[in-house]
Amino acid sequence: MRYRLLFFIAFSSGVFFSCNTSPQRTSSPPTANDTLMEQLTVEIYDQAALALIDSNATFEILADGFSWSEGPVWVEELQSLLFSDVPNNTIYKWNEQEGLSVYLESAGHTGAENKDSGGGPNGLMLDRQNRLLVCQHGDRRVARLEGDVNNPQGAFTTIAGTYNGKQFNSPNDLDMDSEGNIYFTDPPYGLPQNKTGEMGINGVFRVSPDHEVSLLVDTLSMPNGIALSVDEKTLYINQSNPDKPLLYSYTLASDGSLENGKIFFDFKPVADNRPGLPDGLKVHPSGMIFATGPGGVHIISPQGQQLALVNTVKSTANCAFDTNHEYLYLTTSNLLMRVKLR
Repeated sequence: MRYRLLFFIAFSSGVFFSCNTSPQRTSSPPTANDTLMEQLTVEIYDQAALALIDSNATFEILADGFSWSEGPVWVEELQSLLFSDVPNNTIYKWNEQEGLSVYLESAGHTGAENKDSGGGPNGLMLDRQNRLLVCQHGDRRVARLEGDVNNPQGAFTTIAGTYNGKQFNSPNDLDMDSEGNIYFTDPPYGLPQNKTGEMGINGVFRVSPDHEVSLLVDTLSMPNGIALSVDEKTLYINQSNPDKPLLYSYTLASDGSLENGKIFFDFKPVADNRPGLPDGLKVHPSGMIFATGPGGVHIISPQGQQLALVNTVKSTANCAFDTNHEYLYLTTSNLLMRVKLR
């Protein structure tokens, strides 16, 4: 396996420092990241996976030191990856030229009334006008960051904050179709003791372009990652219930409702005492699903067959592609990583 360690960050008076490094063959004791890098692998279960990734693909650790990294999204205009650190209420930016920097603070709980919520930003995505959408745990809403994506000022517009007069739990992850409808999950991970709030359910919702909110699913215990198929006919939802770690699929009806819900992939048989639960997911242009779960990122065919595992050793919350699908970016516990694709 080939690898290189690109960036590290150290905390000193609240300032991040980054540098380019190369593995040194010295007698110095190995660091935790050195040890981790030696364990990272790509496990191929079906030859179809080789069209997407090599078994000896290159892993890179890009940044370290986060409380829980989440919600990565590639922003072509910035030539950068944006991602969340949920407990620290911050969105970070990383790119090849500048390394790591703070993109926006107070990004998930924005007011004094929410300062003790403990919930920051989670899922991120761009809308059709290239504006950043944020699942905000503290503010308990899906919101749009206003202004120029190149110069974030922290002003938000609520896209969805309530349903039937009740506030959401803590919107977690989201996707958008070609008509501008937003689909998002609402588990209680941003609430104390992970207890469902006044909504009374852990739902999956749809928001129309005119901000009309519809409840799509109310039967999942912990809906988490969500993504549309390439043809927008299927909606995939990861459930992060340790007793029922499942990936579901639903057919989208013409009226926007969901039909034919079924278990698309069961992570339980492949868990093998690996760390992590089903969490975020993304769909590759090939139609393959890259779903985080026990052990890392599982590559699953549109027929529900596991093709490969990007074994990250640690719990991995989410993943994202760059515009050209050259890299798979991984928010893995305290790390930002990436792995080279074919």
